[in-house]
Amino acid sequence: MSDAGRDAALDQLARAAYSLSAADSRLRGRATRTPGALSLTHARALRVLAEAGPLPIGRLAAATETTGAATTQLVNGLAAAGYVTRERPAGDKRSVLVTLTDAGRSRHRERQAALTRALDAALAHHDTTALNTATDVLRQLAAIYDQL
Repeated sequence: MSDAGRDAALDQLARAAYSLSAADSRLRGRATRTPGALSLTHARALRVLAEAGPLPIGRLAAATETTGAATTQLVNGLAAAGYVTRERPAGDKRSVLVTLTDAGRSRHRERQAALTRALDAALAHHDTTALNTATDVLRQLAAIYDQL
């Protein structure tokens, strides 16, 4: 590929990354206005709790790649929706464990199934190699965002 072609391809990738960021913002907006809607961060928290079990706020924050304060707000919203509970472990009055409820586990499964269906439908024409490449590109973009 020529330098001009590579520059054009990188420009298109940057534009697609901006579009993805904008779509995430719209999703976050819907999650604040629409009962039952989940932002990607909410869905990520449910997934982490489904996979790891009850976690203290700090570990949930690390696993969801958010700050402790943002995770506290996230947990407040999830608790208000009935998806998680907060429990103090016996003998530790400072720590709080966030636990997925049955409703939260069910909502996680619903969201995961919907995401799988949407990915399969939208990306069915891509083979495994292309999907693995896309995964690598997205991870690299995340690393770039962290550097900006």
